[in-house]
Amino acid sequence: MTPTELLIFASAGLFAGILAGFLGIGGGTVLVPLLIALGYEYSQAVAISLLAIVITATSGSLQNWRMGLFSVERVMGLGIPALVAAPIGAYLTGKFPQHWLEVAFGIMLLFNIYLLQLRKLITSGEKQESLQGQADRRFPENSVLQTLMARIATGTAAGMLAGFFGVGGGAVMVPLQILLLGETIKRAIQTSLGVIVITAISACLGHALQGNLLWDQGLMLGFGGLLGAQISTRFLPKLPDRVVSLAFCTLLVVLSLSVFWQAWQHYRG
Repeated sequence: MTPTELLIFASAGLFAGILAGFLGIGGGTVLVPLLIALGYEYSQAVAISLLAIVITATSGSLQNWRMGLFSVERVMGLGIPALVAAPIGAYLTGKFPQHWLEVAFGIMLLFNIYLLQLRKLITSGEKQESLQGQADRRFPENSVLQTLMARIATGTAAGMLAGFFGVGGGAVMVPLQILLLGETIKRAIQTSLGVIVITAISACLGHALQGNLLWDQGLMLGFGGLLGAQISTRFLPKLPDRVVSLAFCTLLVVLSLSVFWQAWQHYRG
């Protein structure tokens, strides 16, 4: 890589690491569009992004663990189904034209904004204690099957999308945990970051077996993200839920527009 490329990849990795800790999305929503813009094939962009996410999300999760914010039970409840589903998503990337994959990527981002806004409507005007009470009523302690099915559905969706879009799955896990499991956005982000480690490893291996993975680029992005993840996970517990939610939605809008533009360019080309 040239010095300019090294600078670009290190900076992008740093930014992705900050996003990983703040928003629980692994940074792939930024990395994949950036890599496509730099001229990489969609499958290569996804694979490179996933390798960077493995490093970045692991760093952020370790920091959460040190701070007592890492729940093994929550992470494994979503991570096991995600582990199974991720290679399937990786396999499917080679079955569709690039511009359709990018359109689907943008739609997925916008759909997650809808899920978050729906949750806001449900809980509008209520205090956090009331919110937890509602979550308990929807998934009471004796409703083990309902809770299990919600976790399987959330983890499976995250794993499929990790392999298919290279996003780690956090963009789906955060709103679905809030909507289906009654989690607060901060708890959902912290759990999501742990699950992303599992999904990204699984999906990354799937892409490596298909020859899509470029190791140098992925490692550069990943190590650049280490610092960003450490910074952001220290500040997340201090931020108001409203600020975190607004940042999450704003990011998804901006990136969806960027991806739709890339899809149009590839369709015309």
